[in-house]
Amino acid sequence: SFKFRIYHLKLRRNSSRAQHSPLPAMSTTEGKPDADAVEEMAREAAAWCAMHGLVVGDRADPRSGTVPGVGLVHAPISLLPSRLPESFWSQACELAPLFNELVDRVSLDGDFLQDSLSKTRQVDDFTSRLLDIHRKMMDANKKENIRLGLHRSDYMLDSETNSLLQIELNTISVSFPGLCSIVTELHRTLINQYGNLLCLDAKRVPGNEASRQFAKALAKAWDEFNVDSAVVMMIVQPEERNMYDQYWLVKYLRESHGVTTIRKTLSEVEAEGRVLPDGTLVVNDRKVTVVYFRAGYTPNDYPSEAEWSARLLMEQSSAVKCPSISYHLVGTKKIQQELAKPNVLERFLENKEEIAKLRQCFAGLWSLDDEEVVKSAIENPDLFVLKPQREGGGNNIYGLDVREALIRLKKEGGDALSAYILMQRIFPKASLASLVRGGVCHEALTVSELGIYGAYLRYNKCLKHRSPNTSAPHKMVLLLTNRS
Repeated sequence: SFKFRIYHLKLRRNSSRAQHSPLPAMSTTEGKPDADAVEEMAREAAAWCAMHGLVVGDRADPRSGTVPGVGLVHAPISLLPSRLPESFWSQACELAPLFNELVDRVSLDGDFLQDSLSKTRQVDDFTSRLLDIHRKMMDANKKENIRLGLHRSDYMLDSETNSLLQIELNTISVSFPGLCSIVTELHRTLINQYGNLLCLDAKRVPGNEASRQFAKALAKAWDEFNVDSAVVMMIVQPEERNMYDQYWLVKYLRESHGVTTIRKTLSEVEAEGRVLPDGTLVVNDRKVTVVYFRAGYTPNDYPSEAEWSARLLMEQSSAVKCPSISYHLVGTKKIQQELAKPNVLERFLENKEEIAKLRQCFAGLWSLDDEEVVKSAIENPDLFVLKPQREGGGNNIYGLDVREALIRLKKEGGDALSAYILMQRIFPKASLASLVRGGVCHEALTVSELGIYGAYLRYNKCLKHRSPNTSAPHKMVLLLTNRS
């Protein structure tokens, strides 16, 4: 009744997941090997990572985030996969296409996005700037004939209710499809090699094709334009130590689909890019038909007006944006909280059974306009998480800090509370796991997070190179797979 799940351990002291509960790593409860065997496995794992590209940039080397191939270390990992009841695995997979469809439906309701985030924009300049771009697209009646979403929905198994509860839905810069796909093979290799000590079966580790499937989705969107010389443009940060996760998608786009990828920062797009009269995006004299954002999700990515100009330029073009500005806004914490309100899902979906399945995974989510909930959070701060409108982890507030922050925000008055939402804190069961970082293995008490990758491509058949006799929307759900 169990399937093993594969996780890539992200060791971050200030991780949002690390305090929704601690680090997302796992261990087996059967067949515990002795310390010498564990150390041997750790050495084998570190060597395997180096040989198979399971690597990240080394912070100790100042060039590791800018020069490929310089300053590499193996990615932090859990030595073994987790176990998860198969029913929850199936539930999460079943939810993926429902959330993909929901994101697309909500993205088309511009008034809902603007109204839901109207108070937030008063106290959050980053969200306000995103809404400004979105409003310009609405005023221009900008239509996206092709819409592509590469998403990841994150869950934890709550021990209090024995239910799978969603932490967040990521719609921009969804990370680790490249590296986590390799973790699957690492875990299978270790289990096959040390199976007599572990009492585990490598066949129970499900395959992970996230990187190949993400590349397939990007290639499908690229193919809709029927322009062989065009490229996919990946928007990246100036210093990116996780570039190798991204390069796996570049590899599969080139080798499996014959698609060229270029990497550009937002400032480079502003300096080199222009939009032709027919809407074509050109960057450094190359036609771009798909823009894939692995940056642009944090205020730190917009240090000047140049970066905001680049974001607007790309949004005004006919290129497929992954995500578009509307998809980006759907992924905000405030929209997640709004969708959890009674009768809101019915605004976007018709199938009552599917609506019920989505609601079943919603944790408690509240606006800070709810005085009773705020009072309860001040009295019992350990039961809540205070979340700002930010992605990328490390921004959430927990424990006694929740109480202090709420008291401060109430004193400030005005719309200060609108910059946050409150969420039910999830309490998964903890277990011991062997963690490997920098070639050093240690055992720690950890909890698990389940992430499901999903790709969604929607297009209209009225494009020039397709039949002009129909404009009905058609959709493809390309991916249901796991993340680490």
